[in-house]
Amino acid sequence: METVMQNKSGFTLIEFLVSIVILMVGMLGLLQVVNLAFSQSTQNQIRNVAVAVVDEEMAKEIAKGYENASTSTKAIPVQREVLTVMKNYSVVRTGSTLQNSKQINFEVRWRYKGSTYNHSASSVLTKNN
Repeated sequence: METVMQNKSGFTLIEFLVSIVILMVGMLGLLQVVNLAFSQSTQNQIRNVAVAVVDEEMAKEIAKGYENASTSTKAIPVQREVLTVMKNYSVVRTGSTLQNSKQINFEVRWRYKGSTYNHSASSVLTKNN
């Protein structure tokens, strides 16, 4: 007569619950990484748009030429779409005039998650004799 071994070993309810808790901790860690990656991506896209805004304003001022370029201080509110949401930027133009040149400065400011960020650009225009 042959004896058949019966394997009655398996997971108990406690072991199963412990394994579920360990998996949940791992999944929560993974979700935090995804959340951080999304936040960094959004912040980078907002900054890229801000740089484009400054470049656009600088190009407009340079296109005016030396005689028409303004060195007065002026604040320019700008709205741009970032990730299907309109984002507000504040662009400030300043400048100074030297003998045969004008320095034009632009600074753009924006807020993201309670913090204020800025980016600036400068250019020098010279008089053609």
